[in-house]
Amino acid sequence: MALKDSRVTIHMAASLDGFIARKDGSVDWLETSDEYADGETLDPEFVTEFLKGIDCYVMGSRTYETALNYDTSGAGWAYGDKPVLVLTTRDLPKTRDTVEFHAGDLSQFVNSVLRQRFQNIWIVGGGEIAGECLRLGLADEVRYSILPVLIGDGIQFFEKLGKDVPLHLTEVKAYTSGMVGLCYEV
Repeated sequence: MALKDSRVTIHMAASLDGFIARKDGSVDWLETSDEYADGETLDPEFVTEFLKGIDCYVMGSRTYETALNYDTSGAGWAYGDKPVLVLTTRDLPKTRDTVEFHAGDLSQFVNSVLRQRFQNIWIVGGGEIAGECLRLGLADEVRYSILPVLIGDGIQFFEKLGKDVPLHLTEVKAYTSGMVGLCYEV
């Protein structure tokens, strides 16, 4: 039985033209220099409190490899001590006790594993995983952080949805960095 009120959130940062990474997987464009004077400031205390509410992170193998590259380059591990569940059939290095690898049916994984163990589940990487969660009706909300940059080509946020997915806008925030945050209920 699923935890009461368990919630699956798809979160992704993307360029204004809808790409989550360049074709080679790089995300060097995430650091932008835009300034929007009327935007909200991302207060570090607010961010810390917000992140405390996330119970686990779910990602695909390419996102995991990107996170590992950030960590080994000295930029740090973005997921703290929270469980990180990586969906993959590949043999990848496990550098932390908090990392678990899973393969198989996505619906079964979300409903019989994630929703049984965690309340606030964040899917943070992979256009394929995000799209499949929406196709299968597994996501409760989509949080979309749009960065002020056009990169022209790359990996799309939602790969091959194949159908319309109606959404309901619940929140819009503009930040001093020029980023716009959107939140939709599925």
